Amino acid sequence: MSSPAGTAELDLSTEPAADGKPWLERHATALLAISLALMTFALYANSLRNGFVSYDDPPYVTNNYQVQQGLTRSSISWAFTTTTEANWHPITWLSHMADVQMFGLRPAGHHLSNVLLHTLNVVLFFLLLYGATGMRLRSAMAAALFAVHPLNVESVAWIAERKSLLCATFLFLALAAYGWYVRKPAIGRYLAVALFFALSLMSKPIMITLPFALLLLDYWPLGRFPSRATDSSSDFFSVLFKLAAEKIPLLLLSIASAVIAVYTQRSAGALGSVAALPLGQRLNNAIYSYLAYILKGIWPSRLAVFYPHPEGSLAAWKVIAAALVILLISALVWRERKFGYLPAGWLWYLGTLVPVIGIIQVGRQAMADRYAYISLLGLFVMAVWSIADFAPRLRLSRESQFALAAMVLCLYAAFSYVQIGYWHDSLTLFTHALQVTPDNGIAEDNLGTAYVEMGLLNKALPHYAAAVRLSPELSKPHYNLATVLLRENRLDEAQREYEIVIKSASDEQEIAQAHNNLGVLFAQKNQFDTALREFDAAIRMNPTGLNSFIGRGSVEYQMGNLDAALADFTHATQMAPSPAAYFWLGRTFEGKGDVSSAIRAYEDALKIAPGFAEARDRANFLRSKTQN
Repeated sequence: MSSPAGTAELDLSTEPAADGKPWLERHATALLAISLALMTFALYANSLRNGFVSYDDPPYVTNNYQVQQGLTRSSISWAFTTTTEANWHPITWLSHMADVQMFGLRPAGHHLSNVLLHTLNVVLFFLLLYGATGMRLRSAMAAALFAVHPLNVESVAWIAERKSLLCATFLFLALAAYGWYVRKPAIGRYLAVALFFALSLMSKPIMITLPFALLLLDYWPLGRFPSRATDSSSDFFSVLFKLAAEKIPLLLLSIASAVIAVYTQRSAGALGSVAALPLGQRLNNAIYSYLAYILKGIWPSRLAVFYPHPEGSLAAWKVIAAALVILLISALVWRERKFGYLPAGWLWYLGTLVPVIGIIQVGRQAMADRYAYISLLGLFVMAVWSIADFAPRLRLSRESQFALAAMVLCLYAAFSYVQIGYWHDSLTLFTHALQVTPDNGIAEDNLGTAYVEMGLLNKALPHYAAAVRLSPELSKPHYNLATVLLRENRLDEAQREYEIVIKSASDEQEIAQAHNNLGVLFAQKNQFDTALREFDAAIRMNPTGLNSFIGRGSVEYQMGNLDAALADFTHATQMAPSPAAYFWLGRTFEGKGDVSSAIRAYEDALKIAPGFAEARDRANFLRSKTQN
């Protein structure tokens, strides 16, 4: 396909080859693909120096027992059956397990996988766009924007956001299979589309809109609709009906994925309630967010890992202005619909954001950079093709176009480089988030956690207190504040916070742990009967809670109920090789006068933790006592 006037391809002439084509022209596509890959990898190489962060990385990798087993039969089975983290995304879990298999818990390896996936996505996007349009340089520019845009940093630099990258990879493969199918429709080729689409949904169910997106691609660039100049409207709607019917099997996959997603998110309490966020507030935020993504796409400043939901504070004039801008763009796109990339790109942007725009609220964010990873592709195409087509009217020479393109790419790349640096660690990430977003309870909570991980409880405390003040309806800040207060021996204050968690939390694991910690708290107050009730409650809710059995056993030991303590410590040692459980088992055997069993228990503790001084001292004391 030849380029329109004023947008001719670069002159790649060198010495002609035997077939008459210059060498660079014959290899231009491969060279551009390689250049895009190298540019993407070079930009994100900085992320290989980053570590894990406290936001979602622990449940996805660093604190996830199943993931840390690597690819085993039991962990693979778990990946396909669990709805942990309010999602069913087995491909994502398998990807993290494979990373652990290869790299252990060294963060550089996990970051490398993300960078390689994004690099692959950039190249796939370029090849798909070029294959469908025949416009090599335009396709390369759109892919370059995708490669370096700062809004994509979150998806690449955040290990836990692997799911967005995998979803996009399988989406692009599904689109490649769809192009293969369109060239020669056959059941086998259609099944390839369905397979890659299913894998995309099993990575992250964000692309449930693909059947509708494929209709856009049928319109442009695939040209499967009749031309308006030669066919009647009845012909158009006849083709539309046929192409829509073709997508029904894919639509069934979308429906199944949506049902699973709603079920898992509702079960985990991730869906916002109408009482917490009324529909009117959600709609207002959705309308404003559509414009906010565009503005951040043009000028990506003040990017944050979490944007607090405005709830009822969003000014009416902002919503009205956003709605008017969206309607104005839509009207312009309709007027210039002869340029097929305008309606296709604009509707791609609007449509692919629907699942995450916040009408069905998941979490408490207003918007998220990661949600734009796929949606902005439509805007990139609109921008590149429009500038190329309208540049001659502005009397922009080819050299000026290339200079402008290079300047934009360098500017975005510089922004992205800085943004990648913010993901170096939790402290840097959430300090920056608080600098660019006001009244951010989630950022306050996670910054407190960063200080706890550094052992700076005095610095963590005010951030947890701020998180509770800003987000009193969330249970996690209350839990974190209570835990620091407990460690600071501020028992009454900690008790009040844990009781709030028990009343307000939706996560049974969090409630069970709050009961467990209350058991520890009451034991410190020497209120042993109350402590036992709390440990009993924790064990009822979480029968696999090792620390609850150890805690209850220690209280029973202090109360002189050695048989009950022995049963709990024995059960704990059977659940997991815990040095604390073996130590207390030894103390209980001592209390019952069974010296040999006590020594064995202390030795078992030392096998797991050779530096456990108290266990070594007790074992040596008992050995010397028996020898005397």
